[in-house]
Formats: sequence, structure tokens, C-alpha cells
Amino acid sequence: MSEVTKLMEKKLTAALAPTHLEIINDSDSHQGHAGHDGSGDSHFTVIIQSAAFEGKNRVAMQRLVMGALKEELASTIHALSIKASAP
Repeated sequence: MSEVTKLMEKKLTAALAPTHLEIINDSDSHQGHAGHDGSGDSHFTVIIQSAAFEGKNRVAMQRLVMGALKEELASTIHALSIKASAP
């Protein structure tokens, strides 16, 4: 697990206390893409389930995830696919 993935897991766990969390590094499938920086840590899929998402629509759930990862989205992460749900 890369340092970026570990940091994402730590921040999402602290912010949203997920009952399920998967972080998939999709960077290798984006080689040659303008946003691929060669680090191997630029494109991710997050599958997350949290009680924090209860009663929220898809956009609100995604905003919570992006808020927890705002520093990484401003620097390290080029692309983030989010699959969020309530338990």
C-alpha cells in the first residue's frame, strides 16, 4: 500500500468512520494521460459506506469524501472516482 493510499485511508476513516472502505489505485491504467505524473499515485477509486451519508444525496456524499481529501486533491490526486453509500 502506497503512502498516498495510507494517508487517504487514515483521513477517510477519521472523517467518516466508514463501515466499509476500499481504495483502489487506478494509476497504472492511466499511463500516458496528461494527469499521470509517473508516481503511480494519481488516479483512485474510493468505495465507501458510512452512516455519515444517511439521508444525503450522491453529490452531498461525494462532497464529504472530497472534503476529507481536499489537500490531496489539490496536490497529489489527479482523478478520484467515488462510490459512496449509507449502510
